[in-house]
Amino acid sequence: MAISEWLDILMFAVACGALLCGFPVAFTLAGVALIFGLAGMWFGVFDFGFMAVLPQRIYGNMTNEVLMAVPLFIFMGTMLERSRVAEELLENMARLFGSLRGGLGFSVSIVGALLAASTGIVGATVVTMGLLSLPTMVRRGYDPSLACGSIAAAGTLGQIIPPSIVLVLLGDTMANAYADAQRAQGIFALDTISVGDLFAGAIIPGLMLVGFYIAYQAWRAYSDPASSPAMPPEDDLTRKELYSRTLRALIPPVTLIISVMGSILAGIATPTEAAAVGAVGAILLAGERHERTRRAVRIAALALVALLIETSFMDLRTSRSDIGVVDTIGIWVAFALCAAIAWSLLASLIQLARQKTLQEASQSTARVTSMVFVILIGAALFSLVFRGLGGDTTVEHFLTNMPGGAMGAMITVMAIMFLLGFFLDFIEIVFVVVPLVAPVLLQMGIDPIWLGIMMAINLQTSFLTPPFGFALFYLRGVAPETIRTGQIYRGVVPFVMIQIFALVVIALVPGLATWLPHLIFG
Repeated sequence: MAISEWLDILMFAVACGALLCGFPVAFTLAGVALIFGLAGMWFGVFDFGFMAVLPQRIYGNMTNEVLMAVPLFIFMGTMLERSRVAEELLENMARLFGSLRGGLGFSVSIVGALLAASTGIVGATVVTMGLLSLPTMVRRGYDPSLACGSIAAAGTLGQIIPPSIVLVLLGDTMANAYADAQRAQGIFALDTISVGDLFAGAIIPGLMLVGFYIAYQAWRAYSDPASSPAMPPEDDLTRKELYSRTLRALIPPVTLIISVMGSILAGIATPTEAAAVGAVGAILLAGERHERTRRAVRIAALALVALLIETSFMDLRTSRSDIGVVDTIGIWVAFALCAAIAWSLLASLIQLARQKTLQEASQSTARVTSMVFVILIGAALFSLVFRGLGGDTTVEHFLTNMPGGAMGAMITVMAIMFLLGFFLDFIEIVFVVVPLVAPVLLQMGIDPIWLGIMMAINLQTSFLTPPFGFALFYLRGVAPETIRTGQIYRGVVPFVMIQIFALVVIALVPGLATWLPHLIFG
């Protein structure tokens, strides 16, 4: 068989090899694509006209309203991470559950879930909990491997519990794949899925995963008490004072979660609009932690509540031709309430700028967003060349000829993604692998929401699998010198098995992923 017939497979293999050698992802994808595009032209099996689509692809990605949520969610998470919300949550949850055997592990999982629902950034969560919880857990006699595994696994919950950057990127990719699959079947009255569908579908599996983590830690505490000792009280706080402190620490992130997720699930806002709400809310929460702006933020909170109540009982549209006296007064009151919120936001921004927090959060957001979109451009070029070489046909033949039909193809794709997760980042898998396999699987009749959630949990596992699991690198960077790398690797193995078990459960009971989106969005 001529080498020209293997160019698509060689292209994918060379790209994986270059990534394993440590070359930058975006430039690797684009460079390999150009080399194999020229090779395909040389052998006469590639039409360079495919490249003419690239500018349109790039423009479409840069103007994609869904992808605008990415920098907003990143900014929200970065701002919250620097506002020390996580520190307060961890300290108070540790006091609340620490007296139980295994209680520190419970608190880490619960705080990880709350931070996942309010920040969605794995690196910030793992680093914060690694700095604050790991030394305490080791000092209190916890098994180092169990402590490391609990923190790393809880930190990755930001990949499955919405709002999640993975779900935003995966939602956009799945929507395009679903449209391609329907057109390939001759269906032109296209059904659609959205990021909101995946957000709703991920809630139950995400909470189930938290429950599995806590159940495993409870089992370890019961079967091996020495691995998870109870923590004696460190101070003379009464139960009432403890509950009061914990409630005060819970209110800010829970309020933000309700504002962001509630607006999406209630159909009030799109994910992009909700991301903007989250970014503004994160600024206000960060401002509330400073004495100078605390009063202004609380006034803004009251103004927001009043505005929501007013919109529930009055028609505040200004475009009407006939506006009554009562509605006119209500509109002017709404303007005043909006002005109070804007004043509080401006005061918070000024204070955060003085503290250098705003600059740090903005720079971090710019760096991460640039990385995501540069990889997206490289992946677009890679995808065009791969399809031009017939790679999509190769993938389709491979999956459709798998024994077991749709389920056999699904299991194969999940296994391939799991293995790729040992070496590749979730962004490369979302932008390169998912567009190739998802249309084929969807043509086989697989539910797109169920497929998206299965892929999201599989991608979450890539953060924990050695040797290149990012959560392991983050934790290794902040762990005490007494913690060995081998202990971190051993600690995450049970949690990787738990995630595989969760995949099996969702595969057997698809309604865990599809029931809530169908209930909310029909």
